[in-house]
Amino acid sequence: MPHWQIALVIMIGYLVVALFVGILAGRTKKASLSEYVVAGRKLGLIVTSFLMGGAVFSAFSFLGAPGWAFERGAPALYIIVYTAFAILPWYIIGPKIGKIGRKYDLYTLAGFLKTRFQSKTLAILVGIISLLAFIQYLATQMTGMAHIFNIMTEGRVPFWMGALFAYGIVVIYVATGGLRAAAWSDVFQGALMVIISWVVGIAVIMQLHGGTTDMFQSINQSQPGFLEIGRDGSTMSGVDYTTTILVSLIGLLMWPHLFSKSFSSPPVTIKRTVLIYPIFALFLIPLLLAGYAAIGVVNSGDIVPDQVLPYLITSVLEMPGWLYGLVGAGALAAAMSSADAITHSASLEFTNGVIHNTRSSLTDNVTLLIMRIAVVVIGGLAYCITIFGGQGLIALLLGAYGSIVQFAPGVYSALYWRRATAPAIITGLVAGTVTNFYFQLVASSTPFDIHAGIVGLIINIGLVIIVSYLTKPQPKEAANAYVEMK
Repeated sequence: MPHWQIALVIMIGYLVVALFVGILAGRTKKASLSEYVVAGRKLGLIVTSFLMGGAVFSAFSFLGAPGWAFERGAPALYIIVYTAFAILPWYIIGPKIGKIGRKYDLYTLAGFLKTRFQSKTLAILVGIISLLAFIQYLATQMTGMAHIFNIMTEGRVPFWMGALFAYGIVVIYVATGGLRAAAWSDVFQGALMVIISWVVGIAVIMQLHGGTTDMFQSINQSQPGFLEIGRDGSTMSGVDYTTTILVSLIGLLMWPHLFSKSFSSPPVTIKRTVLIYPIFALFLIPLLLAGYAAIGVVNSGDIVPDQVLPYLITSVLEMPGWLYGLVGAGALAAAMSSADAITHSASLEFTNGVIHNTRSSLTDNVTLLIMRIAVVVIGGLAYCITIFGGQGLIALLLGAYGSIVQFAPGVYSALYWRRATAPAIITGLVAGTVTNFYFQLVASSTPFDIHAGIVGLIINIGLVIIVSYLTKPQPKEAANAYVEMK
């Protein structure tokens, strides 16, 4: 049997198992709005850890990370830095957000900010911005799944079909089972992608270079400065690199699909998850090394950088067909473990932020139906961007982070600053988001090479402070309910 057929069989087999796990997990509890959105607020340590890890380590891990290492050199290491440290604030704010959520029956970022600042406008705005960012983020997962099917089958599964087929599985189990289905699927998918990443990464390095020492010496000799930041030969300035890390560090927990896990997990589970979470970052190391291993072996003009790892497996190295399939399954697992959490949260934020604040009389059953329909619609919008868009995975991801990081002033003000007001948060959020999109889509560069999201965040914070002191403060009871929560 040809290698591509073996790979296709293994990948389809993986998708069938993932679908089975997701549907089975979703059917273990009685269907209700609370069960669908926060899994009864009782997710345990293992499930929460894999849900958080799977939500972060996505298609960019198997495809974008090696692609950036191959194309950009040292700047790809920003991924290790932010994935290891961005989770740390959750140890402090996570339990506090969870207690607030249980007190007021909250399950979204939009609801969290609306309750604190008593503003429907703010909730609607959060729902819209979340939706736009989620669609962009979701497109990275679909693009990754499409690349995997296309390359591992040597072009026999077209790009559009691979994205449609893999994501269709996600839509089915998320629409039917909600958060619990996504969570248990992520346990299965997370374990699979960690094991495969190390097996594949080590195999690539040993076959091509015999070890990392010879590999890095060869790169340094052929491309001086490529393995440094801000030097001649480097692909990124020091300011750009630093602010890229910063926007990712601040923005990680502002993603609604991660923020909302504070509502679904007990405080002790949150704290334990933070302590063990950096271990997940270790699985990125062999994938980055595999990208570096391709330098000098693969001609950069022959492939799209995001495709370098599967290209190495299928066209450069002598690998058996079953390994093709494992690489494909691992990459699909990485993409799907993020896609399910993103899709679930996107439907929640849009429904709770936009629909609930324009039509407040909806019953729980109707709300649940709208959320399930939203899963399908949001997936369709992201699919269109995947098929007709042209950005790489990392570019799509960082672009989405630039919008999401604008939620940070509102969240931290809600938790710790009594003087913050709704008009200030709205003004800062709009200005920061518009600034981010302007520098991403219109301007050719940013001041001092600062990441567009950080430029927007600076303006956002300044306006929140200024407008807060120019507007009437909130009633003390509303502010204290959040700030004084222990």
